[in-house]
Amino acid sequence: MSVKPTKAMVLAAGFGLRMRPLTDRMPKPMVPVAGQPLLDHVLDKLGQAGVTEAVVNVHYLPDQIIDHVASRQLPHVTISDERDQVLGTGGGVVKALPLLGDAPFFHVNSDTLWIDGVRSNLLRLAENFDPDRMDILLLMAPTATSIGYGGRGDYGMLPDGALRKRKEKEVVPFVYAGAAIMSPAIFADAPKGEFSLTKMFDRANEQERLFGLRLDGVWMHVGTPDAVHAAEEAFLESVA
Repeated sequence: MSVKPTKAMVLAAGFGLRMRPLTDRMPKPMVPVAGQPLLDHVLDKLGQAGVTEAVVNVHYLPDQIIDHVASRQLPHVTISDERDQVLGTGGGVVKALPLLGDAPFFHVNSDTLWIDGVRSNLLRLAENFDPDRMDILLLMAPTATSIGYGGRGDYGMLPDGALRKRKEKEVVPFVYAGAAIMSPAIFADAPKGEFSLTKMFDRANEQERLFGLRLDGVWMHVGTPDAVHAAEEAFLESVA
């Protein structure tokens, strides 16, 4: 069984501290890479995957993002304004739930960046999301071939896609690529106020309802100013 999400939550409220000085005067989602802001890369992919409504949350330098997306048609953007509060990655989703509806939705970090392989990875997520077996399906990038990532990974992945969280000193082969499909039902008893989305990942993992899909293509971890250059080089190579 697959789903066809028409709505998406795009996280764009972070401070982008590691991106300074680029983020001294602009929010991280507006940092340009390969000719357009990070946020536009994400919204374009969502539109191409059939998403018609995207909820974008804002906090740091919000007006720049609000003005930038005001005229976008596909997807149409609704702003979830968090300028007066800090809700974290989890609390931001809870605040936006009334706008997202009851069906599974795409969840994408505004600063994630990848080059699709043969097919859209978002469409692949939709085809592989089975609500009978899973609450969350994460797009997982192989650490060995990712650009700009030097960590120990986030999860191991079983042959059926079930994820197993990395233990403290363990090294695992996959890192969360910042795109997912989630069932809104998992937030029914979520904490109030600020909390991290990893709490929901962990809960789904404990219930064996957290799954992953290997990214087809190249994922870029654009966390620092230096990583912007590396990402642009990868884009140039992909169209050469």
